[in-house]
Amino acid sequence: MIPRFYEATQGQIFIKERPIQSYRLQSLRQMIGFVPQQALLFTGTIKDNICFGKEDATDDEVKYALKMAQASFVEEWKEGIYSPITQGGHNLSGDQKQRLTIARALVRNPELLILDDSASALDFATDAALRKAIASLPQTTIIVSQRVSAIMHADKILVLSHGELVGIGKHDELMENCEIYQQIVTSQLSKEVA
Repeated sequence: MIPRFYEATQGQIFIKERPIQSYRLQSLRQMIGFVPQQALLFTGTIKDNICFGKEDATDDEVKYALKMAQASFVEEWKEGIYSPITQGGHNLSGDQKQRLTIARALVRNPELLILDDSASALDFATDAALRKAIASLPQTTIIVSQRVSAIMHADKILVLSHGELVGIGKHDELMENCEIYQQIVTSQLSKEVA
C-alpha cells in the first residue's frame, strides 16, 4: 500500500506528514526502495541487475550497495560486478539472490526502505550483519518478517494475527503485554535471547 500498488480501504498513510495520495505516483515511488519476498533477477551482469535500482549508478556505488547488502561473495568472483547472471538468477543460491535484490534497493539511497521478508534465505549471522549495516543508514526502514531475530531491535514492532493488529511496541513491551508475540518468541528463540 505504501508505494500505492494497492489503495488503502481504510485509514490513511503519511510520509513526511503528507498523505501518500498528495505525492505524484512517480515521486512517491522514487522515495522508496522495495525488496519483495521473491528475489527477481534478470539476464545480464551483477552491475546490470543492481542498476535497475539506479540506472546511472557508478561502479563504486554498486560496490558500496553490495557491501551494505552483505554480498561480499561478488568480490571473490573473477569478473566481480561484471560477472554474468542467468535469467532468474539460476546460477546463484537463494541467499545470493536476496542479497543482490537488497543491494538493488540500497543503490538508490531511498528515503524509505521496505524489506518484505527479503532476508529469509540468509543465515542468522549474515542476517544480523545486514540489519546492523542497514541500521547505520539514514533512511527509515520497514521490515516485514516472520523471524523475531530480524525485528526484535526495531524501534516499533507491529504484531499481526490473521490480518489484525494485535500488538504494537518494542520487544520488551510486547514480551510483557502481547500473548501472541510471546508465543512467537518462545517458539523461535531460547529463553536466554528472549
